[in-house]
Amino acid sequence: MKFSEFSPEQWYDLLPYMDTCLIPVSGLTGEEPPHEATERIAGTGDWLQPLEAAFRGRSVTMPANHYVDVTNEDDIRRVSGLCERMRGLGFAFVVVVSGRADWAAVPEDADLLIKPEEAGAEPDPDKLRQAIMALWKREAGAK
Repeated sequence: MKFSEFSPEQWYDLLPYMDTCLIPVSGLTGEEPPHEATERIAGTGDWLQPLEAAFRGRSVTMPANHYVDVTNEDDIRRVSGLCERMRGLGFAFVVVVSGRADWAAVPEDADLLIKPEEAGAEPDPDKLRQAIMALWKREAGAK
């Protein structure tokens, strides 16, 4: 579900079931012309959509972070801080999703970074679902 689909009452009632936070990061730097910005945002949506469809009822997609330079370690630290704050809201799992392959590092406080392995790669919905389920299984096995 998207963050905008909850009323305050629903959120607190559903929180025990909504344990996974999806944070979209488009990776814009502010140097892209409009058509390139559109492509990058759509690319992130391509990687996000299979997860939203598969895990509706267990995941919450938070607002997209567009202007984050994924090749800049300071920006990645800011994403990590955001992940930490999402965990403070009650999410057990925080997953960063991006259409950009060129991340400098995985955000430290993210449980998982979903992204293409190389530029131009298309998402494999089955592989994406398996990555999230593997994350849940690891946590269940650790308890």
